[in-house]
Amino acid sequence: MGREKNKKGIDNFFSGVYDATHKGKGVFSVISEEAPLPLFLVLREKKGCFTMATVPEYFGSLVFDDRVMKANLPAKVYASLRKTIDEGKTLDLSVANAVASAMKDWAVANGATHFTHWFQPLTGVTAEKHDSFIAPSPDGGVIMEFSGKELIRGEPDASSFPSGGLRATFEARGYTAWDPTSYAFIKEKSLCIPTAFCSYGGEALDKKAPLLRSMEALNKQALRILRLFGNTKAKYVHTSVGPEQEYFLVDAKMYAQRRDLRFTGRTLFGAKPPKGQEMDDHYFGSIKPRVAAYMADLNEHLWKLGILAKTQHNEVAPAQHELAPIYTTTNVAADHNQLTMEIMQKVALKHGLVCLLHEKPFVGVNGSGKHNNWSLATDTNVNLLSPGETPYENAQFLLFLCAVIQAVDDYQDLLRIAVASAGNDHRLGANEAPPAVVSIFLGDELNAVLEALETDTPYEGIEKIQMKLGVDVLPKFSRDTTDRNRTSPFAFTGNKFEFRMVGSSDSISCTNIMLNSAVAESLKVYADKLESSKNFDVTLHDLLQTTIREHKRIIFNGNGYDDAWIQEATEKRGLLNYRTTPDCLPHLLDEKNVKMLTGQGVFTEAELKSRLEISLENYCKTIVIEANTMVSMARTEIAPAMEAYLTEIAKAAMTKKELDPTLPRTYETELIQKLSTLTVQIAARTDELEQAVLDLEQAESMEQEAYAIRDSILPKMCQLRLPCDEAETLTARKYWPFPTYGDLLFGVN
Repeated sequence: MGREKNKKGIDNFFSGVYDATHKGKGVFSVISEEAPLPLFLVLREKKGCFTMATVPEYFGSLVFDDRVMKANLPAKVYASLRKTIDEGKTLDLSVANAVASAMKDWAVANGATHFTHWFQPLTGVTAEKHDSFIAPSPDGGVIMEFSGKELIRGEPDASSFPSGGLRATFEARGYTAWDPTSYAFIKEKSLCIPTAFCSYGGEALDKKAPLLRSMEALNKQALRILRLFGNTKAKYVHTSVGPEQEYFLVDAKMYAQRRDLRFTGRTLFGAKPPKGQEMDDHYFGSIKPRVAAYMADLNEHLWKLGILAKTQHNEVAPAQHELAPIYTTTNVAADHNQLTMEIMQKVALKHGLVCLLHEKPFVGVNGSGKHNNWSLATDTNVNLLSPGETPYENAQFLLFLCAVIQAVDDYQDLLRIAVASAGNDHRLGANEAPPAVVSIFLGDELNAVLEALETDTPYEGIEKIQMKLGVDVLPKFSRDTTDRNRTSPFAFTGNKFEFRMVGSSDSISCTNIMLNSAVAESLKVYADKLESSKNFDVTLHDLLQTTIREHKRIIFNGNGYDDAWIQEATEKRGLLNYRTTPDCLPHLLDEKNVKMLTGQGVFTEAELKSRLEISLENYCKTIVIEANTMVSMARTEIAPAMEAYLTEIAKAAMTKKELDPTLPRTYETELIQKLSTLTVQIAARTDELEQAVLDLEQAESMEQEAYAIRDSILPKMCQLRLPCDEAETLTARKYWPFPTYGDLLFGVN
């Protein structure tokens, strides 16, 4: 009986994956007008000679995309696979076998020897289990095989992946389910098949499955709205995302000399260098040759994998850069961003560099984020966040806009939770990134439109227009009608929203799960009211007025870095200010959040509890590793270096005295006093930090441990760092045990 129940859970999960994926279609949807890709040239061997190949020729060459499927599959098989992708139809095993055979032949022809189900467990990175295509033949040789069952479903060991209490340690079995909307690709001679990951009982153990569920939830509710406006052509609504990826590049040899970078991804010690980002000379500046070579190599790798890497430039801080893609369907964008981060790091090593994806690798230097540019579009290429020229389009735009406003206000805690991490806590609110308070920037023009609608007063636009739905006329919005607000966490930028709180190392899945789900909930509320209304126009008008009136507190067009705004937001507007990860994570299980996320079918309550446990555990482990690294570096590197330098200075002073007692020794004496005082402070604070870490064992829960880390460990880490950084400014360069900030930030030419 138990086995049948579990089997049913697995089957339901697999069906859910297919049901949730078909709307995304796994195709690229370009929201903005795109310029042609630059003609980046590579060598291509043809008949023993090398010729030049342009990007359009090799773009997507390692992807089993629609072009390849159409060319290599029989017409009936291709049509059946397209139905699976487009309509969520279950793939017949015979069809799956044909697809698998063609996929294997294509992969082998492109040098692949293995295949793997490529999935995204709750570790923050991707996972792979590689199997070769070989199978024994009767004559003692081998043949290359790959079946439909192996394509559709895998069975990796799930016992070593985080589950947050969903399963016992001895329950090792886990399953992966093929996501046909995200194309298979070849990486390092392995055919990688994007999959969702679930437990034996069917619970999601990854980020892909909930993301697909959220996309389907939003599609369902958005279609209800479109039908009310008379749109019968659109078959599905998908969200599109373009994640801007910020990162640092440092010299690999210098990186290897810093234990903090190797163990934690960020510097735990480091004095401010004479020059940082004060001159604003790095942003959009000339790209250094070594970095340019890296970027060129990176682009080639990404383009071969069908990743639409578009823009590259220097960021604000020295050694900081950014890579931005063209918008794609959210599911595909999430997969591509995970791939991008992996490839960025691997390609960097080829160039003697290390790519740092930590949100705050250097204190006092601009941190790295990942701006999540999000929009809604139909399969008929209509952007639902772009105002049209007719009353119908205007009213529809305003409804979807208000749905987003209501969603962000109602679930500001979930958006904060989606970006919560130990690394991102250092970045948010640091006058380089948005504050931890969530707000929306709309710009003056759109804000004026909403005010006119709320008050039923004429809109002061090109001409005075009474804002009555059904007869209203909005001015045609051009892209970016107002100046960008870089201090806003959630900014409208013409036909999309830019969510700027996401950390550079984060998966964008978490953010988009919460955003999609919250907007789906708003649209559901609207659809329920409008479908039962006897007067659509009146109900719509009243609905929008009510939304604006009740949720305008979340709209703020001013300076988000200003302390006065934080005070206004929390004290006058009642907005949430969860400054740290322990502050916000427990609110995942607030009644309203559980009700919404389970009601939309995105998570079960058990899955939510497991994710809270995993997130808290990850936070605690991250900080404990950092604290232990600080203790080790302070004791075994910094303190011995200071003592060695003290010995040299003391010998110099004694030499002077022996040579001539009248020679001044003020410099040596004062320096010895300063360094000696600092060594005492470092020793005492190292002991205090070590003891505080040991005291964590007394915590009765992971939540209690997180609070102890916030209140005790982190302050003690800051206290230990202060004398160490001061010592760096006093100690001779040849004695300091590892590269300085100046070395790291300016060490790549």
